[in-house]
Amino acid sequence: MTRKPAGSNLPHIIILGASSAIAEAAARTWANQGAHLLLAGRGAARLDAVAADLRTRGAVVDTVAVDLAAVDVEQAFAEMVRRLGGVDVVLVTYGILGDQKLAESNPAEAQRLLATNFTSATGWCLAAANVLEKQRYGTLVVIGSVAGDRGRASNYVYGAAKAGLGILVQGLAHRLARTGARAVLIKPGFVDTPMTAHIAGKGFLWARPETIGNAIVKAAGSRCGPIIYAPGFWRWIMFLIGMTPSAIFHKTRL
Repeated sequence: MTRKPAGSNLPHIIILGASSAIAEAAARTWANQGAHLLLAGRGAARLDAVAADLRTRGAVVDTVAVDLAAVDVEQAFAEMVRRLGGVDVVLVTYGILGDQKLAESNPAEAQRLLATNFTSATGWCLAAANVLEKQRYGTLVVIGSVAGDRGRASNYVYGAAKAGLGILVQGLAHRLARTGARAVLIKPGFVDTPMTAHIAGKGFLWARPETIGNAIVKAAGSRCGPIIYAPGFWRWIMFLIGMTPSAIFHKTRL
């Protein structure tokens, strides 16, 4: 991460969507480093269970049970920063995969996916960026998706939300570059998590949450570029998919 002033103590990290498998994997690594974590998300019982595990690993942990998509973002984020005593890293990892077929036939479902994965996440990203810009240090890490690289029939509503979020984070990275703070977009491919448990036939392209968690921690603690594919081979897969002519691409079932 971009370093805060000399003499500061352990890193202070806010995790939005902390009950997700990817967020938990990253939190465990930070816990082993003795970080002070604030876990925010729905489900107090789940957050408490995650927090208990992290404390055994050496972290100081606070929890906030909140529906991140239905709250006054600016006020809630300011309170999180105050409660934590400052912030070095903000991780935005919450979202819903949804049902593409249902979204195609039910505009309300499509709007729900977009509202959670883009509109709500945008509010948190902007609130975090405003704080980091003012203090002139810290890193915003946001989970995007390779689904946002090219629209595909199998998940284009989800992909549209992630594409929009990706452009937003790239813009924030450009804006913050002059301040000492940073914004980084993590773009996973297929990840074996409870959100994708219903998908059969997982193969070698599927990553474990720990792989993505390690990429998050590394991105937060280094001077990497603003876009990280996780695992890295997805950059080349999506490059090939993006370069495929439509006449050929439209014959696939991706």
